[in-house]
Amino acid sequence: MRTLMAGLFYSVDGVVESPNLWQFDSFDDELGAGMNQMMARVDTGIMGRVGYEQWVSYWPSAADDADFGTFINKLPKFVASRTLSGDLGWQNSSLMDAPLEEFVASLKEGDGGDIAVFASISLTRQLLFAGLLDSLMLMVHPVVAGSGRRLFEDGDPVTRLELQDSQRTSKGNMVLSYRLRP
Repeated sequence: MRTLMAGLFYSVDGVVESPNLWQFDSFDDELGAGMNQMMARVDTGIMGRVGYEQWVSYWPSAADDADFGTFINKLPKFVASRTLSGDLGWQNSSLMDAPLEEFVASLKEGDGGDIAVFASISLTRQLLFAGLLDSLMLMVHPVVAGSGRRLFEDGDPVTRLELQDSQRTSKGNMVLSYRLRP
């Protein structure tokens, strides 16, 4: 069975939205190395419509400027959307042909490397609370973002996690890897 993972930049006050506004000055070599390790294991991506629309306006033309651009452009990407249709126009991107949880469960049963959720707070939440997310990595930056969407909200179900790994980086980030507790 394939592993489904999600990794989010996370402020001390729990903000995960628009990390480009607050994480840039604490991104360090250790975080870069961790991203490279993740890219070596992942061979399939899952995105929501909003994240897809944000990334498609940047990454297809950024391939020459960033290792991540080369990686994400070549990666098969499945997009969950109720409003998009037809050809998505970004290399190796297609719409999911079944409801999210059903599609992901089927994808996990197939052959291949790890599957990663990219650029989607909503999908990460839905897959975590559905019990389909195998690994949740929070890259906690030493910053209070002050505002923005948080991963967890009032009224979320009690969900037990088990810490699998932790690392402190040279710029004071904490990389925390969790799995659902059985």
